[in-house]
Amino acid sequence: MKIFLTGYMGSGKSVVGKMLAKKLNYKYVDLDDQIEVMQGKSINAIFEEKGELYFRKLESQALDDILENNSNMIISLGGGTPCYGNNLERISAQKDSLSIYLKASVETLLNRLFPEKIHRPVISHLETREALEEFIRKHLFERAYYYNQSDLNVTVDDKKPETIVAQIIEKL
Repeated sequence: MKIFLTGYMGSGKSVVGKMLAKKLNYKYVDLDDQIEVMQGKSINAIFEEKGELYFRKLESQALDDILENNSNMIISLGGGTPCYGNNLERISAQKDSLSIYLKASVETLLNRLFPEKIHRPVISHLETREALEEFIRKHLFERAYYYNQSDLNVTVDDKKPETIVAQIIEKL
């Protein structure tokens, strides 16, 4: 069984994914970490040196590797992974898999992302909370179609990761 966690950056995919994997005794894979290992450099460096299009190609290759693996695993996808190429179709076509959208409000995402935006290449150039809020709203509007095709939607606003994990396990 593969469980794919989708959602916007800052929605808690990595934190929830690690906790869920531990609870279920599954392997945990963070797609961004896989890309960094493949390339021997950070996501920030990849974006700076080669740009987003190159990154999306790497993301698709890393997803291929995961899809070929038969282990039980929790996979934290990048925020844009299901929105590019045919990634969503490939994820949906997996036998014995489940996709879960960790749905966060704009306010939650803004509060989580603004203090750490320097570490996120897609938003590091946005200098004000207002600019980041506008960016998040635009992206959520564009990506909602993809995120909402997940098998389960779990709202994460005002919830501790432990509560989110318990809700997911209850729905499995």
